[in-house]
Amino acid sequence: MVVRPLTFICLLFALAVQGQVGGNAAYQFLNLGSAPRQVALGGKVITNFDYDPTQAFFNPATINPAMDNQLALTINNYIGDVSYGTASYAYLYDRRTQVFHTGVTYINYGSFEGYDAQGNPTNSFSGGELAVSFGHAKNIPFSNFYVGANVKFISSTLEQYNSTGVAIDAGLLYRDQDTGLHLGLVARNFGAQLDPYDITAERLPFEIIFGASQDLDNIPVRWHLTLEHMENWKLAFANPNRDEIDLEGNATKENITIVDELFRHLIVGVELFPEKGFNLRLGYNFRRGEELRIVDQRSFAGLSAGFGIKLNKLRLSYAYSKYNSAAASSFFGLNMNLQ
Repeated sequence: MVVRPLTFICLLFALAVQGQVGGNAAYQFLNLGSAPRQVALGGKVITNFDYDPTQAFFNPATINPAMDNQLALTINNYIGDVSYGTASYAYLYDRRTQVFHTGVTYINYGSFEGYDAQGNPTNSFSGGELAVSFGHAKNIPFSNFYVGANVKFISSTLEQYNSTGVAIDAGLLYRDQDTGLHLGLVARNFGAQLDPYDITAERLPFEIIFGASQDLDNIPVRWHLTLEHMENWKLAFANPNRDEIDLEGNATKENITIVDELFRHLIVGVELFPEKGFNLRLGYNFRRGEELRIVDQRSFAGLSAGFGIKLNKLRLSYAYSKYNSAAASSFFGLNMNLQ
C-alpha cells in the first residue's frame, strides 16, 4: 500500500469508526466488536450473562462464575490488510470475591510504503494498537442487579507516533431469572491519554450503551436490542448524494427526522437455539446500514450473521459482517473450557 505518513494517520482514525461518531477521538479500535457472537448480533450486545468471557469487554457487569477457567481467542479479517482480535480469560477466586477477568485487544494496520510531501519514497512503516484490561463484577446483595468495572491500559504506535492511555468501563446489569429478561447499561472508555501522539492530548472514544435481551417462552429464541451512543443524540446527517433536484436545478436536502435520529442508535439481533450445541445468529445495525448504503443500489450494509458450534469443551464461532458491496469482514473465535 502506498500512502504518506500524515495521510495514514488520518485514515486510521476514520477506519475503525462508523460514520459521524468517528474522527473525534483516539483509540477508536476499542469500540470494535470483541467476538464473532457479538458481531453477528449487530456489534454491541451488553446483556449476555453466561460462559463467554469476551462479553466482559463491552460490559464488565456480565463477569460471572460461569466464565471460570474459560479462555477465548478471536481473530477478525477486517477491511483491506487490517486484522484485529482479542484474548480473554476469567478465573473464579472464591464465591465471595467472585470472578476476575483479564483480556487483550489488538489491531494491526499492516505494512505501508512511506513518501514525503514531494512524493519521494521514504522508509516503510506499520501501525498497531493494543489494550490490556482487568475486570471484576459483584452482585448487589439481595437484588437482581450486578455492577462491574474494567480498567484498560492502552498503547498505540502509528508510524513514528506513539501514545499511551488509560480507560475505565463501568457497567450495570439487571437479570430477571423468572422472565429471562436482561437489561444493561454501560459507560465505556472513560479516561485520558497519558502520553499523546504529539503535544495535544486527544479524547478517548467515550460511549454510553443501553441493552436489553430476553429468552422467549417455549421458543428457542433470544432477542437483543441495543441503543448505542446514548451520550450523543444527533448521529444522523444529510447525505448530499440524496439531494432531490427539481426541473429548475434547485436542490432540496435530505430531511432528517426524529425517527431517523432514533433509528441511528438502534441495533437488533436474534439468536436461534441459544442454549443448544449449534446456534444461529443474525443482526442489523441501522446506523451502519444507513450511513454506508449506496444510493439506488442494494448493498446489504448493516447486516451481520454467524453461528456457534459446541464440541465437548470447545466452542467454535464465526461471524460475517457486511459494510457495503465492496467491503465485508469475517470473524473467527474459539472458546476453551480449561476445567
